[in-house]
Parts: sequence; C-alpha cells; structure tokens
Amino acid sequence: MSNAKTTPENSGAQSEWPLWEVFVRSKSGLDHKHCGSLHAADSGMAIQLARDVYTRRQEGVSVWVVRSDQIVASDPGDKDMYFDPMEDKVYRHPTFYKLPSEVDHM
Repeated sequence: MSNAKTTPENSGAQSEWPLWEVFVRSKSGLDHKHCGSLHAADSGMAIQLARDVYTRRQEGVSVWVVRSDQIVASDPGDKDMYFDPMEDKVYRHPTFYKLPSEVDHM
C-alpha cells in the first residue's frame, strides 16, 4: 500500500478544472496586467486563488479572471492584416487636418 496522499494534483481532479488567466491592477487608474494562469473549478474559486497567489503582499486593488477558452486572439500569421504600417493611411496623419485659427498652441 502506498503512503502517497491523494491531492488535486495527482487525483486528476485539477486536470478537469478549466484554466483561468489572471489580470491584476496594482494601483487605481493603472491598467490590469496579465500575471499568470491557474486552474479552478469556477469563477469564485478562480478569484480567491488569484487573490491568494498573485496579491499576497497587497499589491493589487483589482483582480480579473478570464477562462482561457473564452479568449479570442488574432493569429500571428495574420499580423499584416491587423497591424499593417500606417504610411498607407494618410488620413491618420495630423497634417491632413486644418486647425482653427483660435487653436494656435498645438
């Protein structure tokens, strides 16, 4: 008989839990930053685990968790379609617009 304890890691239970991406906002007014991933059974557990793992020293003011399978991302192979250079978009250059005479400080 084995003396190994059954834990979520070796029982297979955790492998069935969905993967969650964790984002933390460190101070009010700053952007949420991706800090890592974790497995949790549901959103409530994901928030609690994210708080325990990623904000242990009270460095966060807000935590977001998002199921990884719900994230939609662009394909790096399609980068030209999404991130093509701005040189061909002359309408985005500020020289294309005329400022009113009252706005002389810009």
